[in-house]
Amino acid sequence: MNKQKDIIIIGGGAAGFFAAINIAERHPELSVAIFERGKEGLQKVKISGGGRCNVTHAEFIPSELVQNYPRGEKELLGPFHSFMTGDTIAWFEERGVELKIEDDGRMFPVSNSSQTIIDCFLNEAEKHNVDVLYNHSVKTLKALENEFIIETSQGDFQSKKLLIATGSNPKVWKLLEDLGHTIINPVPSLFTFDIKDNRIKDIPGVVAKNVEIKVVGTDLESHGPLLVTHVGMSAPAILKLSAFGAVELAKMNYNFKIEINFIQLDFESCLDQLKNFKQEFAKKTVVKLTQFDLPKRLWKQLVLASDISETMRWADLNKQQLEAFANQLTRAVFQVTGKSTFKEEFVTAGGIDLKEVNFKTFESKRIPNLYFAGEVINVDAVTGGFNFQNAWTSAYIASASIILQ
Repeated sequence: MNKQKDIIIIGGGAAGFFAAINIAERHPELSVAIFERGKEGLQKVKISGGGRCNVTHAEFIPSELVQNYPRGEKELLGPFHSFMTGDTIAWFEERGVELKIEDDGRMFPVSNSSQTIIDCFLNEAEKHNVDVLYNHSVKTLKALENEFIIETSQGDFQSKKLLIATGSNPKVWKLLEDLGHTIINPVPSLFTFDIKDNRIKDIPGVVAKNVEIKVVGTDLESHGPLLVTHVGMSAPAILKLSAFGAVELAKMNYNFKIEINFIQLDFESCLDQLKNFKQEFAKKTVVKLTQFDLPKRLWKQLVLASDISETMRWADLNKQQLEAFANQLTRAVFQVTGKSTFKEEFVTAGGIDLKEVNFKTFESKRIPNLYFAGEVINVDAVTGGFNFQNAWTSAYIASASIILQ
């Protein structure tokens, strides 16, 4: 095997394959190789979206799209004007993969199978003579004047250009640090909250459709659906908070309080409403008369937490109970004691300092002819296909830039 390549890509995931295919397609005369440390690649593609692969998100305005990136919002605005959601859809359709939009905006292959995306990448890589080298773990990287020397578990290779698409890989970050890059320490992003609390202990599976959540003592807040789980809370309202608060919550060692408004009314307005209910439904039992479009089981737990018994009627409620109930509905406080990974999707905040990347080309500002794509840089997103869109955009722009020089 020829150990000299024109372009070597380290990382056989979404960004690595996307970059390799785009380079090889544009420039068939170049020798392009992907190094993948595992015995197969595209593992995140395989498990994403519960095995359906959440390819991107149906957001077609760059300034709106960037708001889903806690880290990278400012930097990705320019790149998204060059390649974003519509371009992703067209790229896959041109290669026989049709995508569909779900109600929440997430986009999947019509086949509902991530294997469709994997097959597309493997076929395209083969068609354009990309060397995909599995079980090639990178041990050292040397940047010489006109070439890179890459020592792998299967021998040494040379290339004139190098693209790193290894995602959150501490070993590769260490190699890049040794070459002179600054690495922002990785912390988990996109996680669910562990909460032990009697109010939610017996109601896993309950969804409150639209809540407002704040992390007490910080500026962090979010809104959206909330899911009660066996270990605490999840769903978009929590995941957004975990992504945008990744660094701050790590500093708190995942021990903090959250305040939840379940009904999107302030305390005073809620109290007025409860007083109206006391008049209007005087003879009805409070527990049985669910209001504010809340799930019945959640309503019941908030009633009981307000020192209102199961048999009490609205007419029986005193001032303290009404206030306690308004408190539970609009500013219920829960203690978070830890975090859990969200499904199989493990995303980290951290990586190559954004100041050291040229976002017009995705080339390193420190080392000429070294390029990056995907999560290896300090960019991450909320759940919903946004992390993949960053992979496609960065890989596409890097693949166009890497061969222009």
